[in-house]
Amino acid sequence: MGLYPDCDLQSLYTGEDGFEISVPSEHAVDLAKAILEKSEGKVRLTGLGARDSLCLEAGLCLYGNDIEQHISPVEAGLSWAIGKRRRAEGGFLGTDVILKQLVEGPSIRRVGLFSSGPPPRSHSEILDASRDHIGEVTSGGFSPCLKKNIAMGYVKSGSHKPGTESE
Repeated sequence: MGLYPDCDLQSLYTGEDGFEISVPSEHAVDLAKAILEKSEGKVRLTGLGARDSLCLEAGLCLYGNDIEQHISPVEAGLSWAIGKRRRAEGGFLGTDVILKQLVEGPSIRRVGLFSSGPPPRSHSEILDASRDHIGEVTSGGFSPCLKKNIAMGYVKSGSHKPGTESE
């Protein structure tokens, strides 16, 4: 196909089959046309909306939405990413907070949510059955696979258990 010399190709972090291609903008349209033409209908272009829904369905965090500097790996459910050696040696950014959370548990936890109403939007309040504030939605939308509205957010520890009713 004659790829462009400044083209960067990587596999998707959504877990789906496919690739993300980064190419200088002046070559983007020609490259897209060439790929579609040569694929004989086997390739489809997708955008950020598709990526976002795939990430949400898979429970993958999107930086800037579901994880930010003020969220620890423990709160985000990502403590698996901190190796045993790192835990034992410490010395990394946030060591004191993270090691304490690993022992005592975090004050908030990332959860997945189903919505029987409209798609939950970022920064929407999460309320418990008594209508007390327990957290906030970080991302949400329609799940094409589940055929229902889903969301991700953070709730107070104790409200994170499967089956907990919220509004």
